[in-house]
Amino acid sequence: MAHGSVDTQFVIFPAGPADAEALARVHVASWRQTYRGLLPDAYLARMSEEAHARRFARMLMQPGPDDLTLIAADRWGPVGYAQGGPSRRKVPGEAEVATLYLLRGAQGRGLGARLLTQTARALASRGARSLVISVLRDNAAARGFYEHLGGEAEPERQEPGPGGGTYFEVAYRWAEIATLIG
Repeated sequence: MAHGSVDTQFVIFPAGPADAEALARVHVASWRQTYRGLLPDAYLARMSEEAHARRFARMLMQPGPDDLTLIAADRWGPVGYAQGGPSRRKVPGEAEVATLYLLRGAQGRGLGARLLTQTARALASRGARSLVISVLRDNAAARGFYEHLGGEAEPERQEPGPGGGTYFEVAYRWAEIATLIG
């Protein structure tokens, strides 16, 4: 596929409660693919699709007024998702993409950029003027992805991590969300 063209093998749509199990499958599989070597193997092995499906179902049945979840799918089903809403740091006008995950087989085809852009567009339609997303400091692939899309890295910070311990995260910020959505 030519650089800059859109892969039409994928669709992006809003998630609903019926999507909870599919989202949980993508979440667990993408974490095991993405975080091997970055998070404890024991934690990744213990991840439960059932527990995540319950969490997704609760969240999708009663989302916050400005929360959204978008699914990216191919003809065989979901291959990724993104979730966003108001930023955790409660900066007026700032939205946050809390999660954006793609299965490895769906990466490198422009889908991540489409998913981020469509999430940003939906958040902007709800009043967001800036956008932030956090990533593990040592996740070089994700950091390169956000830098390529124009995200400005903020200083790393220490956060409590899944499975115990602490981890370092870097937030990427788009001061003007319009620069991301075009």
